Amino acid sequence: MSPQRLVIVESPTKASKIASFLGKDYVVTSSRGHVRDLPTSASDVPAKYKGEKWARTGVNVEDGFSPIYVVGADKKATIRDLKAQLKGVDELLLATDGDREGEAIAWHLLEELKPKVPVKRMVFHEITKQAILDAVDNPRELDTDLVDAQETRRILDRLYGYEVSPVLWKKVMPKLSAGRVQSVATRLIVDRERERIAFVPAGYWDLDLTLDGGADADPRLFPARLVTVGGRKVATGRDFDAQGGVKDDSLLVLDERGARAVADALRTATATVESVEAKPYSRRPYEPFRTTTLQQEAGRKLGFTSQRTMSVAQDLYEQGFITYMRTDSVTLAASAVAAARKQVAELFGEKFLSPKPRVYTSKVKNAQEAHEAIRPAGDTFRHPDQTGLHGDQYRLYNLVWMRTVASQMADAIGEQVSVKLTALEGDQQVGLAASGRTITFHGFLRAYVAGVEEGANADDQQTQLPRLSEGDETAVHAVAATGHETRPPARYTEPSLVAKLEELEIGRPSTYASIIRTITARDYVFKKGSALVPTWLAFAVTRLLEEHFSELVDYDFTAQLEEQLDEIASGKAERLQVLGDFYFGPEGKSHQGLETLVTELGDIDARALSTFPLKDSGIDVRVGRYGTYVEDADGRRANVPDDLPPDQLTVELAEELLSTPMGEERELGVDPESGNMIVAKNGRYGPYVTEILPEDAPKSAKPRTGSLFKSLTLESVDLPTALQLLSLPRVVGTGADGVEITAQNGRYGPYLKKGTDSRSLTSEDEIFSISLEEAEAIYAQPKARGRAAAAAPLLEFGEDPTNGKPVVLKSGRFGPYVTDGETNVTVPKGEDPSGLTKERAFELLAAKRAKGPAPKKAPARRKTTTRKK
Repeated sequence: MSPQRLVIVESPTKASKIASFLGKDYVVTSSRGHVRDLPTSASDVPAKYKGEKWARTGVNVEDGFSPIYVVGADKKATIRDLKAQLKGVDELLLATDGDREGEAIAWHLLEELKPKVPVKRMVFHEITKQAILDAVDNPRELDTDLVDAQETRRILDRLYGYEVSPVLWKKVMPKLSAGRVQSVATRLIVDRERERIAFVPAGYWDLDLTLDGGADADPRLFPARLVTVGGRKVATGRDFDAQGGVKDDSLLVLDERGARAVADALRTATATVESVEAKPYSRRPYEPFRTTTLQQEAGRKLGFTSQRTMSVAQDLYEQGFITYMRTDSVTLAASAVAAARKQVAELFGEKFLSPKPRVYTSKVKNAQEAHEAIRPAGDTFRHPDQTGLHGDQYRLYNLVWMRTVASQMADAIGEQVSVKLTALEGDQQVGLAASGRTITFHGFLRAYVAGVEEGANADDQQTQLPRLSEGDETAVHAVAATGHETRPPARYTEPSLVAKLEELEIGRPSTYASIIRTITARDYVFKKGSALVPTWLAFAVTRLLEEHFSELVDYDFTAQLEEQLDEIASGKAERLQVLGDFYFGPEGKSHQGLETLVTELGDIDARALSTFPLKDSGIDVRVGRYGTYVEDADGRRANVPDDLPPDQLTVELAEELLSTPMGEERELGVDPESGNMIVAKNGRYGPYVTEILPEDAPKSAKPRTGSLFKSLTLESVDLPTALQLLSLPRVVGTGADGVEITAQNGRYGPYLKKGTDSRSLTSEDEIFSISLEEAEAIYAQPKARGRAAAAAPLLEFGEDPTNGKPVVLKSGRFGPYVTDGETNVTVPKGEDPSGLTKERAFELLAAKRAKGPAPKKAPARRKTTTRKK
């Protein structure tokens, strides 16, 4: 009988794909991700450790930083199944991913399963038949250095989060989180917003010219720009600093009057060519994708978030379409180079093939060259149209395929031309310049052009100039004076933030997607278009960390710690030394350890920490427990809209918000029935009307309140309308079954209520106009939700890659939502539910899980107030 082998991978999809390549002597199963981790709550801590001071973090810092690892409740069944499958086999092959995280998962499995049969590591970088068979034939031992590096990272992150986060809870807001890389990424975004707030725009003018090269010129008309006037260089946007001042006093800053005067003089002028400089232009192909460049390019060209990119790439990898998607390497295997060159010749012709195979070397520090670049899997590449892929998977595969093919193509070749011209404006000489680029052979650009940030020129962009020689004369065909204002530094987008983190060598490429997802889920950052905008909460948190944990959010320190983790992975550093230096502080150096930082904080003024003065206006921005608001010297307060970028909160806007401050009352009149004053107020959740109870009212009495309809404002609401709102809920009538039906206005809009059965109304006006007959007609329709009338899913997406549970799209009371049976997330407004891909569904669920459950509200304590007569 042939020996039986058990192969364990991380995901069910991967397991089924690999099983199709192996014979009946192999059992391929899945661990469904990580099988154990540090405890996440006190209830997870084993009984024998309860009461230990360090058990809160799950790491015993006094005993070699030994961690407590526990199998989560959702993984116990998995471990039981794996142990059962292990019985009766002759060998165990741990086939988790070949990076540090995959190596750690393999180690955790080994520790938990305690196999009595031989164990080997089976490593591969693509899921193709040949790669899997080669991995089976060439197993290796577990790499303990990689395990140490990953476990050190996990312990560092746990100690950082569990020691620093409580400080945020006490001094800023409950339930906040701090993270070793997350906090630094947030600081980057906050720093950029600070630059934008401090930025002072400068105004300047310049000229846009079109010159005429004559009837024989090709092209006849071409663009030029003003460079000098009277020998002085004309200032452009790059010549101003962030304070709005010109960097060089010798520069000429044109105002509107000056620019129009020069323009008027040049309209009838002739420009003479002073010099022509032509240089050959050549552009090499882009290197193949690695993790960060894939995230950046998918963001620019496809509009994907980093999380979406990695989720789709994970699917493509597990289905055998691309190589492993977490890599720093740009190296291609010889077989991949041959496959790419073959497709270049077939699709574009031999002249588009580079003369010899191109070899790429990573410039990333400590790159894992054992991995390949991200490329199509196999020794022959499948054309995207032959894969059967659709939607996001097709688009991302096409991007990877084309980038890989283009990497073996010929250079783009052309000519770069710079022309200098002069003309006369009165008795002053005016200098003009024209530049152009002509691509005579597109080479790799025929296949692939990289995406660029807004405002940058693409590599295939051309501006053609006619053939000009020194002394040639050109007429001014058109000239226009144009005013400009310098622009503040651009906010980070996901692609540019990923590029910046990589430039600073902060974090690992494989973690960037989860970092961005976390800081947005924690309300430190929100998106405005594609820009990442920090909240005022992020300002308060970053200020606390900078003032009291400055080393922990220092860019260089974070990068050095990443380098130390790389050295552990390569066997050049000891994990205990790195952990000890981080927590206790290195001996003989000024750097303080985490333990000292959290125990010797000193006095922290929580109010000052969360207060940001608006210039010299006397108005402060404050971050409160229930949101951000502005407050002036007179104590007036007003909420700041959650979606307002900090750099747009000007003094003028703050004064406008304060004109209708929170708590300010507008008396509408006296209710003729109760005799109580009715007032309109602006509250935390919007404007509302309420009654003022008399001083002798019983303590149990509660004032009637009613939110304003969307069509109403504090200024427009009158007493009759307010009394109508206060009368809600309105009794529509009693149904045929004897149950009363009421019409109400709720948080999610107008609705009917009959016992425990609620039905939505289409407009607020229906609350007062709907008849009993109309209401009963609505209730006669079958309800689209609830256990008794459960509707079939609108879409099915398959198993979630995180927990293996089936994910579906359902129609709910508040709109379509995605669910795995445990976590529900509403489809964001503006997204077409029918076009939702499974990658997007998994991304939405992952973001919801990262945000965590909504905090439970404690019962409000009733506060008795006495109204002054």
